[in-house]
Amino acid sequence: MQIFDRVDALIDADDCRAAIEEARALLLQFEQRSDALTHAIDDLLLDLMTLSFIVESYGRGFEPLARTLARRRLAKVRLL
Repeated sequence: MQIFDRVDALIDADDCRAAIEEARALLLQFEQRSDALTHAIDDLLLDLMTLSFIVESYGRGFEPLARTLARRRLAKVRLL
């Protein structure tokens, strides 16, 4: 559960690129239990990359929506 708490905190990080790399490293600690988990982790990382792109391209206006989406993906990973 500490991994999930740390990834959740990374969703709010100011440095999105560093947060993506740290989240990737944390999530790699999970063994490949199922294809569903692997796909959910991939979706979460993709959402974090999207968040980074949105912040870099459009500023902070759409940031809350992207963070919400990333948190929902994280919730899916927690369930798996």
